[in-house]
Amino acid sequence: MIRYSIKFVSFICILWVGVTLIGCSDVEHKQKDEYLIKVGNKTISVADFNKAFEVAKNAYPQNSIEQPEVIRKVRWRLVQQMTEEMILLQRAEELGVTINDSEVEKTLEELKKDYPDNVFQEILLEYAIPYRSWRKGLKTRLLMQKVIAKELGDKIEITNDDISTYYEEHFKDDDTSSDVKEVPEDVNNIIKNILRKEKMEKAYASWIEELKKNYAVEINKKELEK
Repeated sequence: MIRYSIKFVSFICILWVGVTLIGCSDVEHKQKDEYLIKVGNKTISVADFNKAFEVAKNAYPQNSIEQPEVIRKVRWRLVQQMTEEMILLQRAEELGVTINDSEVEKTLEELKKDYPDNVFQEILLEYAIPYRSWRKGLKTRLLMQKVIAKELGDKIEITNDDISTYYEEHFKDDDTSSDVKEVPEDVNNIIKNILRKEKMEKAYASWIEELKKNYAVEINKKELEK
């Protein structure tokens, strides 16, 4: 089996966690199992959270994840991640945001370009993750990204000065005259995408905190500490 970077395995496992979110149940149809997280009318049970946690642990070095303090931090980080993702899914329903199969396939093709054939299948097999379920996790992730883009990306302004400054700092050759300010057309859109992503990342923390105020979020800390 070819060995891959922790970063790439982490990417695979994070998307798998999204599968748990797909199956989060309505409160009125709550399973017999205790809940761990409630957001609005959705819940994630203790059993489902533990399954997601077992997969998420694969993204960390073995000698690190065996330490009790690290385990507690990773569990709490996963709770926060899943809470935010449940909020984003609720928001997607409110906005009517959806993802179709063609968008998922396009993303899969882009992901596979940088890796050998069957690399995803090999890693999923190694970690006992069904490909079909992982693909659903990818679809969930894309849906959440679409919500963020709609809520934040459309409101972000990229000025010509922003583009010129970024070009001066990152793209322009040292041999190019300092008097040249015009950004080549083929680079202009690339810089716009980079700057929009950077500004979205900076705006995300305060935005998600404001969004949380619109939903009833409950975390069963008693079960989390077990």
